[in-house]
Amino acid sequence: MNLYKTKSPSLVTFSGGRTSGYMLRKILDANNNSLPKDMFVCFANTGKEMPETLDFVRDCQEKWNVKVHWLEIDIHEEKPIYRTKEVDYLTASRNGEPFENLINKRKVIPNVFQRFCTQELKVNVFKRFMKEKGFNEWTTFLGLRADEPQRVAKQKQANSTGKNNFENYMPLYEDQVTKHDVINFWKNNDFDLKLSVIDNQTVAGNCDLCFLKGTKIKLQIIKEKPELADWWIEKEKQNVKFAEERGDKTYTEIEKRFFHFNKQISYIELVEKSKEDAKQFDLFPDDSISCFCHD
Repeated sequence: MNLYKTKSPSLVTFSGGRTSGYMLRKILDANNNSLPKDMFVCFANTGKEMPETLDFVRDCQEKWNVKVHWLEIDIHEEKPIYRTKEVDYLTASRNGEPFENLINKRKVIPNVFQRFCTQELKVNVFKRFMKEKGFNEWTTFLGLRADEPQRVAKQKQANSTGKNNFENYMPLYEDQVTKHDVINFWKNNDFDLKLSVIDNQTVAGNCDLCFLKGTKIKLQIIKEKPELADWWIEKEKQNVKFAEERGDKTYTEIEKRFFHFNKQISYIELVEKSKEDAKQFDLFPDDSISCFCHD
């Protein structure tokens, strides 16, 4: 049995990272480089991906001759308010517009306890796409590896509830693929994602400074590209204004901390910390939190 063979109808989630790119290559090989009409490769763009990620998705699409559906959330005033629109490499948002529009609609920023960004910018975008194609049930291919057992267990638990109209399938896990296999594949490929690998991780993948990334990782990214923090700082300031507009009490500096993406440290504080000796970053734990936005 070929673990990467078509399960129709199906959605192949392509995050724009090395792991999901590797999974896509295996799926193409299993299907003789010709996917059936009811198998869709989809990339959900939040507008906060690194430019290198968008280049990588384009390269996979062109060099492997595979159709990739570039999707974004599309928010309207009239119902249905949340919709999915299809873009392409040239028209894809690059300044956080989909994410920003979602925040403006919700009048609050997401945090580790309310991760609505993942649900709205990724999961629901995919679901609407498949339903618009006429499918009520399908298989979703996720690029989760054998060295990510907790994330795999979470998705299998979601399957067991029967609440979703799709079943998550993780062929890399079933095939016992690890991050070392993925890295070795791209080292020997004729093109690669042009984002650095640190400790076997593509730290700048997915949303550039996602609040679910560990503090140490965010500091490393900000030290190299401090301008990336500007968008996140602006959204944290905007979040306090949302609270004031709702008529909430005037917040003290301590209380305002609860209006950051992560109450432990704000992005302004991260910028200041990033100016210190990089050796100091090791004092911070690897406190990354897993997310649907896989590599």
